[in-house]
Amino acid sequence: MGYIEGEDRKQTVLFPEVLDDYISEENAVRFIDVFIEGLDLSELGFLKAIPKETGRPPYDPGDLLRLYVYGYLNRTRSSRRLETEAGRNLELMWLMRKLRPDFKTIADFRKENTQGIKQVCREFTLWCKRLELFGGELVAIDGSKFRAVNSPKRNFTEKKLRRVIKEVEGKIEEYLKELDRQDQQESGQRGLSPEQLKQKIEQYQQRRAQYQQIKSNLEQSEESQVSLTDPESRLMRVGHGVEVSYNVQIVVDHKHKLVVEHEVSNEVTDQGQLSAMAKKAQETLGVQTLEVVADRGYYNGREVKACAESGMTVYVPKPNNSSNLKRGLFTKEDFIYEPQKDCYRCPAGKELSYRYQTLEQDRLMRSYAISGCKSCELRSRCSINKKGIRSIKRWVDEAILEAMARRIAEHPEKLELRQCLVEHPFGTIKRAMNQGYFLMRGLSKVGAETSLTILAYNLKRVINILGMRKMMEAVT
Repeated sequence: MGYIEGEDRKQTVLFPEVLDDYISEENAVRFIDVFIEGLDLSELGFLKAIPKETGRPPYDPGDLLRLYVYGYLNRTRSSRRLETEAGRNLELMWLMRKLRPDFKTIADFRKENTQGIKQVCREFTLWCKRLELFGGELVAIDGSKFRAVNSPKRNFTEKKLRRVIKEVEGKIEEYLKELDRQDQQESGQRGLSPEQLKQKIEQYQQRRAQYQQIKSNLEQSEESQVSLTDPESRLMRVGHGVEVSYNVQIVVDHKHKLVVEHEVSNEVTDQGQLSAMAKKAQETLGVQTLEVVADRGYYNGREVKACAESGMTVYVPKPNNSSNLKRGLFTKEDFIYEPQKDCYRCPAGKELSYRYQTLEQDRLMRSYAISGCKSCELRSRCSINKKGIRSIKRWVDEAILEAMARRIAEHPEKLELRQCLVEHPFGTIKRAMNQGYFLMRGLSKVGAETSLTILAYNLKRVINILGMRKMMEAVT
């Protein structure tokens, strides 16, 4: 039995005479072309959207935008790769009308039109809203770390700087001792020559001066760390290690798992992101009430309160990181608050009465305490205070958090729904689309990259939901 054989390379072939014949009616490039054609690029903030009357004519920003949307949709983000694909990819030849800009022109377009690119992503989101692809009832919020263009070796904290300066000074001292030792011995000994040793010492002295300057700048900036390649990136925990990254936040609607809003920050945690992201989603969806689900990394009383004041119902589980839990002692959750008496009831049935109110980290805290615990049979599990006193602090708006805890207990399925909703886009973006790292530097530029990625993700989802025919009917 033989193999499946191909055709003779020298055989005459009759290809279609028109480039349009190569592109099927179901091809996504037709939608990209029509959608971008309908945008007012000048109003969205794109440079060169209105060409000058004199000088060399530029490329139409709409054509370069088409190139990038197609590239991000098909796992091609590099400006050099896009230049190559524009000259050999039939879909791009059709989309670009056989234009082939050089990689520098392609790269500069993305770098110079960050705000415009973000607005294009928003325009597609609003187009999805007009087609009623968003439910507007429940959204999930989550963040993920995307690797920045900055090696961990080029990121420094004060502790790391002290360590490397100490290591450099040790090297300088080691070479100085070797230089002294050679001065006391006859010439001809093996090892570095005195000239080489002096050169090494000078190199390490220059390196020490650089580290000391970085340390001085870091202390003046009041930041906890500094990155040298991409100054706005930060060292963050990822999985079981750390990487210099940016924190990408997304809000995903329950109906079709479409991303409603996104934002990029260099905050190393998610704790202060909840209300800002939820309010942006609420505004985009145009709703008065909204259910918001997030993981325990977003647990923050003030953030939950801000959402509640805006008409949102929040589901964020409380992280149990009490030091008493690690000691095997009763935690605050083991004490019952009685609002009628404004007191806490301890596991032994005793009352912790209100004592005083203080301001801690811009929050009003009420303190409750009980004395005389020395004779209590549960003291070994309750308090390590030598005077036999157990105290509890309560935020003045803690009732909001208690109500949220009751909602979570009544509807545990909401938290399971969060995982299905918001982790799906990140998995698709990082694995299927291979876009879990940035190519540019700076918050504004990586924000534009993220907008292109989110636009490509939402476009893929809508193609699967509606199909190309319905999309073309809706956009034309």
